[in-house]
Amino acid sequence: MHRQATRPVRVGSITIGGGAPIVVQSMTNTDTRDAGATLRQIEALAAAGCEMVRVAVPDGEAAAALSEIVSHSPIPVAADIHFDHRLALAALEAGVHKLRLNPGNIGSEQKVREVVQAAKDRQVPIRIGVNSGSIAKHILARLGRTPEAMVESALEHIAILEKLGFEDIVVSLKATDIDTTVAAYQMISDKVDYPLHLGITEAGTTWFGTIKSACGLGALLSRGLGDTLRVSLTADPVEEVRVAWAILSAMDLRRRGPVFISCPTCGRTEIDLERITAEVEARLKDYPLPITIAVMGCVVNGPGEASHADIGIAGGKGVGLVFRGGKIIRRVAESELVDAVVHEALLYMQEHSDGGGDQC
Repeated sequence: MHRQATRPVRVGSITIGGGAPIVVQSMTNTDTRDAGATLRQIEALAAAGCEMVRVAVPDGEAAAALSEIVSHSPIPVAADIHFDHRLALAALEAGVHKLRLNPGNIGSEQKVREVVQAAKDRQVPIRIGVNSGSIAKHILARLGRTPEAMVESALEHIAILEKLGFEDIVVSLKATDIDTTVAAYQMISDKVDYPLHLGITEAGTTWFGTIKSACGLGALLSRGLGDTLRVSLTADPVEEVRVAWAILSAMDLRRRGPVFISCPTCGRTEIDLERITAEVEARLKDYPLPITIAVMGCVVNGPGEASHADIGIAGGKGVGLVFRGGKIIRRVAESELVDAVVHEALLYMQEHSDGGGDQC
């Protein structure tokens, strides 16, 4: 898939943009002042595949906890700052790898200059983030809550940084409305070559938010837009990471862990496909290698789909064929199908143990 060319921005140990793999990120929902709880959540996020994490910094006590958080975090940490430039300075002093702030809302030009200089000295990038609910008032009065208004607001913030000679910038333009979000990102990509952080903001609960995020992010990714993304769910942030990887896998942009293929069932299905598929997915959900596993329920499409997967089964009446690498390797009873798939997956892992868990 063609991707829009953007300039590279370094964030700690990772690169955003410049053709680098799309970076998966999330945000903690712990009280940042509790460094221990925040680090435990960051570790869980990293284990799920999160590659960068953002933490809220609402006050001085939260800023004071950043040093411990950053020094022990297994992934780069971004500080989310609003209104108070002193928090940005404290975050930089603590060693954060990225700032998320809008220079137009942290005070006078001198205060902005202080933050920008400190970020430049430490080679820390800044993400400018415009949400549809936070458009500058003077722009909102003229253009309304539109994609054009979001883009103009972002360009206004970008201009402040560029005037100070700072171009280590990432940009996001998030709305909860998919059409507005897609239009805004398309417009900004025609005007700047800074890396784009994607998201559908306030997407909702795990179920509906996943669907909405998949629709919006899929539309953007299919246009070649996006260098990093966050799925915004009212849920455990680990779910955001799992959904993000599922979206990237479905778009064939990155792979981490298994991709499961299963048929929707019909009157020809002669095995308990729902139960078998659920058990296979549950037992292999933390499988570390990129692999395609097909669980099919009948003899019409089943053998074809199963033979194209790395591992597959095609069910018949109370039995199933087990496929590996496109070939039938054995026939087992329905009660043995789940164990057969898991067994083949473990053999595959032994044979490909040096292949890593992520395929770009």
